[in-house]
Amino acid sequence: MSNQAVWAKTEDPNLLKPYSGPSLLGVDTSTLDGKIMTGYQGWFNTPGDGAGLGWTHWGRGKGKPFAPGSVTVDLWPDMSELDDDEKYETGFTHKNGEPAYVFSSHNKKTVIRHFEWMRDYGIDGAFVQRFAHGLRREESKHHKNVVLSNAREGANRAGRSYAVMYDLTGLPKGGTELVKQDWKELKKKMRITKDPAYQSHNGKPLVAVWGIGFNDKIKPRKYTLEECSDLVRFLKRNGCSVMLGVPTGWRTLDRDAVSTKDLHALLEKVDVVSPWTPGRYKRLDQVAGHAEKYWAPDVDWCEERKPDFLPVVFPGFSWHNMKGTELGAIPRLKGQFFWEQLMQAKQSGVKMIYVAMFDEVDEGTAIFKCTNEPPTGNGGKFLTYEGLPSDYYLYLTGQAGRILRDEIPVCKMAPVRDGIDTPGEPKASAR
Repeated sequence: MSNQAVWAKTEDPNLLKPYSGPSLLGVDTSTLDGKIMTGYQGWFNTPGDGAGLGWTHWGRGKGKPFAPGSVTVDLWPDMSELDDDEKYETGFTHKNGEPAYVFSSHNKKTVIRHFEWMRDYGIDGAFVQRFAHGLRREESKHHKNVVLSNAREGANRAGRSYAVMYDLTGLPKGGTELVKQDWKELKKKMRITKDPAYQSHNGKPLVAVWGIGFNDKIKPRKYTLEECSDLVRFLKRNGCSVMLGVPTGWRTLDRDAVSTKDLHALLEKVDVVSPWTPGRYKRLDQVAGHAEKYWAPDVDWCEERKPDFLPVVFPGFSWHNMKGTELGAIPRLKGQFFWEQLMQAKQSGVKMIYVAMFDEVDEGTAIFKCTNEPPTGNGGKFLTYEGLPSDYYLYLTGQAGRILRDEIPVCKMAPVRDGIDTPGEPKASAR
């Protein structure tokens, strides 16, 4: 069966139409100030999920099974709350011989469930990742549309916010035209900027673009800074606030950044600057130094000019199964590594925080519910949450949001639940 035939059977007629379902009054979607946001990759596919993409991001390739020897994730999702129609059998087994299951981001029920988790733990919303290179192929663009539509519904139903984040990684020279065309389509067909749950900032709907200003030492990028500037002008003319994901060395024009001051000229024109940090420090004792050397002066630079500053924090890092490196290369330390970043960000004077990532089990940065009992029956090697509850990082993220807004005091050690109330659900009323 062709992919077109698969889509014809599963296509939701409301996929690229304006949202008309229920919308709860939850977070204030008019500003990023006081928000703790997370990144939502939504790139996991399985055979039988309706996308026709095979084992995307779970295993090595479309035509290969997700089984020992063909695996690219280092954490295993906690599947205990998911219903049978959200579970997809893998080639792995648990130690008792039972098959191990994973989810698909193509499944609406699962995406909505993820946004309910954000609500339950006080996470304000998500930047829905939209890799621009995938917009060139109809089958991958279709999946991205499904995920975005499901995230839109999940955010509305749970009283959360969402915004589109275009990742430019892998684009050829001139490839930013794909982003322009796509945004025009989303705005026209979905009327996405009019959606009740869509995140705004500075009075305008927010569009994030990640991957601007990096030098070729990290990863060669064929699209130019000049065309990125043109993209920013396009988005501004279309009535958007613009957030740019940039390298850690953006202000000093060194380390992972290009050396041209043209980058500064561009950043002075946008609304939010968000430097990338995963892998830029690896130990607990390096976090405070990073905050002192980068975040604090970054905040000062932005306060003297136009943009707001949105630092990125991450719970740990690992890509053993993807790259063959050490399992747990940047250890989580039972949440303390993550918590130290959150507190240093607060003490640096930031007004908003971006947590990378909600669901990225590929690089071991996920904060959603992951199991301490991954499949081991046939040689699988995965990280765990070190015996912590599977929702612990969701809990920490929500607590950090309360500290960010000065609802509870800063504390040096990662909190436990005893004596700390978790946030309640939003009011069930129309926006």
